[in-house]
Amino acid sequence: MTEPLLLSTTRISTFRGKQLLTAATAFFFKRSERLYLVTSRHVLHDPPTGHFPDRIEMRLHVDPQNLTRTEVLSVPLYQDALALWRQGRDSFGEVDVAVVALDRDVLPKALVLHAFEPEHLLHAFEEAEVGAHLLVTGFPLGFYDTVHHLPVVRHAIIASAFGVRFQGEGYFLTDGRMHRGSSGAPVVMRRHAPGSTLPWRLLGVHSGRMDMGTRDAVMDESLGLNCAWYADILMTLTADTAEPNPAAMGPRRDKRSPLRSTERNT
Repeated sequence: MTEPLLLSTTRISTFRGKQLLTAATAFFFKRSERLYLVTSRHVLHDPPTGHFPDRIEMRLHVDPQNLTRTEVLSVPLYQDALALWRQGRDSFGEVDVAVVALDRDVLPKALVLHAFEPEHLLHAFEEAEVGAHLLVTGFPLGFYDTVHHLPVVRHAIIASAFGVRFQGEGYFLTDGRMHRGSSGAPVVMRRHAPGSTLPWRLLGVHSGRMDMGTRDAVMDESLGLNCAWYADILMTLTADTAEPNPAAMGPRRDKRSPLRSTERNT
């Protein structure tokens, strides 16, 4: 068996009809007996860029001994004009995290994966200090082990006060080399959990690179910072009382800030 962390994450492709749009990262989250796919909201719906896929495809492992054996699963994003995915909102606005409930009846019978659960979420913020070492598992620029269909892992550190909403938004900053295609990746920190099959803390969901809107593109290098939305939003999105989204959400005017995201849809 390979490292369980690598089997917690999958590459997803977005489609509108038969047209391939983008590729991104997603990971699995289990609550009770329900299994969810988690990714960035802008991967599924992004009015500022006119990105409106109607389905996604992901590749799933079906043999624990032979990782070259996989199946492709197509998951619709809408039914009867209603979105089948849920996205987060808080007092400041939209949260760039979305979940899709997976129908176990259509999943492969010999499914091989590892899913994060509520117990993997971090509740004691003092355990995550500034500068703490993190891993981000994903598919940067669509790069991965194409034979075994496994993601790669990038290093990062916590770059802002963990537990504090950076500039009022529901995310914290990480310092690491990230690329397009990593949106939706789990941001994790190692935990000491003897006997655990997935000994990691799930801290956040990587959304995109951050940059200064006032930066001189010629004179100044990019900040090299990224935003990761706090993973505890998953407890809201996977609650039995969570409501689905309307199918159509018109473009909205984003709040302007000196800090802006430079990575969308991937």
